[in-house]
Amino acid sequence: MNYEKCDGRFVLPGHMGEAKFKDLMKWQLSGNRQKWPRRVENKLHVSPPARVAGKDLSVTWIGHSTVLIQTAGLNILTDPFFSQRASPFQFAGPKRIRDPGISIADLPPIDLILLSHNHFDHLDAPALAALKKIHDPKLITTLNNGRYVKNYPCMELDWRQSIKHGEARITLMPALHWSKRSVSDTNKALWGAFVIETQGGIIYFAADTGYGTGETFREVRSKFGAPRLSLLPIGAYEPRWFMKPQHMNPEEAVQAHLDLESAKSLAIHHATVQLTDEAVDAPVLALEEAMALHKIKKADFIVSEIGQSIKID
Repeated sequence: MNYEKCDGRFVLPGHMGEAKFKDLMKWQLSGNRQKWPRRVENKLHVSPPARVAGKDLSVTWIGHSTVLIQTAGLNILTDPFFSQRASPFQFAGPKRIRDPGISIADLPPIDLILLSHNHFDHLDAPALAALKKIHDPKLITTLNNGRYVKNYPCMELDWRQSIKHGEARITLMPALHWSKRSVSDTNKALWGAFVIETQGGIIYFAADTGYGTGETFREVRSKFGAPRLSLLPIGAYEPRWFMKPQHMNPEEAVQAHLDLESAKSLAIHHATVQLTDEAVDAPVLALEEAMALHKIKKADFIVSEIGQSIKID
């Protein structure tokens, strides 16, 4: 699978990630959105370690697609979303129902940020500015996405392109999604998933993606081997007629786990901010059903509490 360039835009032949306006209106007027709680309080958890050395691996789900990965002496943050709303404005737009599991000020030193695409629930400009001020991390993102990230030492990658950082090698891989930051820039920046190669094994961050035929996951398995850990999205998937090209549902996330032959997977992209129709607890319930159907142990597809640091064996 590969994209084509057309009038300065990235296009996946045969794939419609972005929605047509009439379909967006049809969905918005359907009246099928389930009611989420206005507020959920996080449980208190022990702070993550400052560093994790060698082949040890610790992972902390901070919320949505934001995960702290600690291994080989590196602290890596994925798609840091810390603002109250996934929106260009903080007075309107989808609002988070729970605080980040760790505040930016309480994070251990962040060395590297992996930024998968430019949607507001993934590219959070105020959070990136705060991270820059406190932690001064390096940033790896996708082609043409650096224009949205000001004052960062930024490396843009094409699909299947790699860069070395410390003890890790980072590769951008294909994903079934799209990009948009304003009314006129649809798909002018690339999107993708990340593979992190470390001395302790492969870590795969799927970011936002549809399942499609499963080709993207099987390519990762073929090219890099079975991941030690995969970060797989399970939420924001209803209605399927609208969301299927861009977001996996829990059953597809389980199939991706199997395609990857991942030793462990961590559920992300759920229970933080309501973007679609399903109930707040629906992704986890559907994930448990799919895991039972495929005889996957709960310890192998982890549903973490927000802010909980987990040591991956």
